[in-house]
Amino acid sequence: MRSAGAALADFCCVLIFVVIGRANHHAGGALAGRAWQPFGLWPAGVGAWLGAVALGMLFRVVSGQGTAPAFIGVALAFLGLFLLGWRLLVRLRRG
Repeated sequence: MRSAGAALADFCCVLIFVVIGRANHHAGGALAGRAWQPFGLWPAGVGAWLGAVALGMLFRVVSGQGTAPAFIGVALAFLGLFLLGWRLLVRLRRG
């Protein structure tokens, strides 16, 4: 039963870390991307994209996970596709 309690405590700590991280990513991206224009590719989309990658890499370094160049490339590609992609789709749909 003690190990279940320890596992639960670890899970809660990780969950808190994730919630804080998500809040920081959102806040940093909103500031960098001038949140009052959330659907624009520039500056909101590019700011959210590059801000998310920069903050994510910073959090990886601080937590000791490292930032291999290949991982940075994957993060840039994936987040670029998704953070800029939906904005582009909205823009195309609006005509």
